Formats: sequence, structure tokens, C-alpha cells
Amino acid sequence: MKDLLSVLKISVPDKTFIKDPETSNLGKRIVENSILLINEIGFENFTFKKLGTKIGSNESSIYRYFESKHKLLLYLSSWYWAWLEYQLVLETFSISNSDEKLEKAITIVTRKVEEDSNFSHINETILYKIIVNESSKSFFTKEVDLENKQGYFEIYKRLISRLNEMILAVKPDFTFGLSLASTILEGGLHQHFLQEHFPSITNCNDENNTPTKFFIQLAKSNLK
Repeated sequence: MKDLLSVLKISVPDKTFIKDPETSNLGKRIVENSILLINEIGFENFTFKKLGTKIGSNESSIYRYFESKHKLLLYLSSWYWAWLEYQLVLETFSISNSDEKLEKAITIVTRKVEEDSNFSHINETILYKIIVNESSKSFFTKEVDLENKQGYFEIYKRLISRLNEMILAVKPDFTFGLSLASTILEGGLHQHFLQEHFPSITNCNDENNTPTKFFIQLAKSNLK
């Protein structure tokens, strides 16, 4: 699967960027180092000026690729969801049993990313940490409705729709498929956040009690 992923181009909504960063070495360096810097200092403290200093480039050169750091975060989030979608499709494609397929899907979208794929300029392990800690900031804004209409979140919504289809394949008359699917996707991130920062308020705090096991159990109990 990783060999296949390495030859695929992750496509994100073109509105998130001014110039596609995948088309130049500078663009790839901007993406690569923005991930490292956001992980190091947090999104609130991240600026294009600091990124420019890190990569040895003028701040203005970064603005040729991204209109703002908000758009950069939208780009990084979209890239992650698209990367995750590829894994979901590839790893569940050959599974014919609906229950097994859903369980595998839940595993994929709730597991912690431990290894990089072959995208040399993007460290998926570190990007995953940013998604856990920062991705909600991409849509908890006053502009979310407009950005949604403009297609900024199409990959995120498509991923939830794929989960919904798998849920309904298990129980076609289940009323809350989309709600369960979005709960699994976002809840997995939230449980990993609690595990790291507030372990006293989650049971998902060791290898025997993982977010994946919790959401598999949650899905099974609702789809009986």
C-alpha cells in the first residue's frame, strides 16, 4: 500500500492555495517546514515571518503560495484527510463482509499514525499530531459557512460519507449513520488529545483500552 501511495498525488481543494506548493521545491519546503514549526511552537505562535526565517526565504515568497496561515492550515488538514481517505479505500477495498469492513475502517480512522509513508517532504506522524491538536481551528471560524460553500471541506465530508456508507451496509435502517460516522472521525482525534493532555478523563489511556477499541464497541452496540 505504501508503494502505491508513493506514486499518488494527494489532491486538495485548489482554493486553499494561490500557487500549488507541490509544483516547486520552495513550495514543498514551505509545507514540510510549516508542519515542523507548527508542531514545535503551536498554530497561535506560528507566523509566515518565523517560517521564512526557518527556511531562509523572504516572508513575501510564502505569501505567493498561501494567502494566510489559516489557508495553510486548511491545506494541511485537507492533505491529511485525503491521505487518510486513500488508506481507507485501499485497505478496505478487498473486504466483502460488511461488519469486518466497518471494523477495519474504524481502525484506520482512529489509530495513531506511527509511521511515515513515502511522501518525502511531509512527515505524516508530525502532521497527525497537528491534526489532533490544531485541525478544529480550521473550521471554528466565522467564515466556516462561506468556506464550506466554496468547497474547502469537501474531502473531510467525503471521508465521513464513506464511513456512513459502511455503517449503512451493516444496518441499512440505522437513522444516525452520518452522526455516528462524524463522531467516530472527530471522536478518535479527541480521545487521542485527551489521552495525551487529560488522561484522567478518558478510559482510552493504554494499549488495552484504545480509542479504536472504544469506537468499535460503540459502533457495534448501536448497530445490533
